[in-house]
Amino acid sequence: MGIYDRYLALRVRRSDAATPDNVALVVTERDLLEQGAYDTLADCFRWAIEYGADRVMVYVSVLDEGAVPTLRRELAAIDAPREMAVRGPDDDRRADAPIQVSIGLGGKHEFATAVSGVAEAVDAGDLDPDDIDEADIEDRLVFPTDPDLVIKTGQERLSDFMIWQSVYSELYFTDVNWRDFRKRDYLRALRDYQDRQRRFGR
Repeated sequence: MGIYDRYLALRVRRSDAATPDNVALVVTERDLLEQGAYDTLADCFRWAIEYGADRVMVYVSVLDEGAVPTLRRELAAIDAPREMAVRGPDDDRRADAPIQVSIGLGGKHEFATAVSGVAEAVDAGDLDPDDIDEADIEDRLVFPTDPDLVIKTGQERLSDFMIWQSVYSELYFTDVNWRDFRKRDYLRALRDYQDRQRRFGR
């Protein structure tokens, strides 16, 4: 770790402000084609946990669904520091692991499927429409964790990332492309987060 990296790390650790418990990374299929991209992802998992994260979420936006099996195989092979759950666009199994990876399972689709599940419960007589609340949606989401901090490299767009879960998240965009993302960039995101006052919609 260089001098500047050590300086950033010291500022993060000495700050009175908390670091995020739940961190999300938004990457693209194209990002993962770069040499060393999966190693960077594994490093990010370790950095997040090193600096206090309980959960790490990764959303991989996909243009070509034919790439999903390859992406799933490569992601599942990452040497993750904690249990990892990888879900593809056709999965509806809940992901409760400390590291959660979504491949092409967009927020619109996930939310629509959850609403459909609520409608089916009402139709079956298992749920009264007057009793529907946020928990009924959240219980049917594949990715149940609300990220405190969402990090997006390269461009300022979320690419259909977890629409429901990230409504009160702090968003951090960096011009650094994924292939060049290093620990200092992660630490900069943490410092930016620590300098913010979260309002949760208030």
